[in-house]
Amino acid sequence: MAEIEIDGAPADPARLAALGLLNYGHFTTMRAESGRVRGLTLHLDRLVRDCRTLFAVELDRAAVRQRVRALLPADGAPVIVRVTVYDPALGLERPAAPAAPALLVTTRPAAAVEPAPLRVRTVVHRRELPEVKHVGLFGLVHQRRQAQLAGYDDALLVDPEGRVAEGATWNVGFLDEDKLVWPQGPSLPGTTEALLSGAYRGPQSREPLSAAELGRFGAAFAVNAGVGVRPLAAVDGTVLDPFHPVLAELRAAYLGIAPEAV
Repeated sequence: MAEIEIDGAPADPARLAALGLLNYGHFTTMRAESGRVRGLTLHLDRLVRDCRTLFAVELDRAAVRQRVRALLPADGAPVIVRVTVYDPALGLERPAAPAAPALLVTTRPAAAVEPAPLRVRTVVHRRELPEVKHVGLFGLVHQRRQAQLAGYDDALLVDPEGRVAEGATWNVGFLDEDKLVWPQGPSLPGTTEALLSGAYRGPQSREPLSAAELGRFGAAFAVNAGVGVRPLAAVDGTVLDPFHPVLAELRAAYLGIAPEAV
């Protein structure tokens, strides 16, 4: 069952409606189990950084941890936690008014089954303010919907020159034998990408990648905090190996990262 609170109290409909009506804020999503989160410090860093950018306010890390901890299941069951930072009093006419951000914390059960490899198509699209994990998801959801209507699972974003940036709600990596290559493009600095980059002991680099050259890679994968490492089966007409042996190494490296207590 999903749980939802605003500043530690049951979500008030009027305060909740403010987020939907203005749609200005930022968030992070993490997987918690037994009261612990892999990459918790990075998630808190993101929330603090994005709060400065959007609201010019210093977010209280301890308050975030307290709100999350209070909503975690007592039995330690795995859940997906989303912390959204927004100001219920902020108006459309004066968004530059001094802000007093609230913490909207939600939880939902984490998926127990390992998701199937993704088939994605490339689309020319760039998120607004790509370095911030903001709540403006319309463009991403629309691109995902259009990809699914065309028979794919998701969308891989590229710039007008065809250079790969990121997935709709995930970062992407490619494997050239055992070398891990991250695309060099405007994208959200992912917590899972950062953790995996630090944990993988093989060679890796960050390069500008054209969608037209993806056939040189043997495998590719999506990464985010909800699923960890998820193989890609294909990008457009390029078939990739979802059972590439290095993918198992990457998953093991990620799962080997010690989670932090909330």
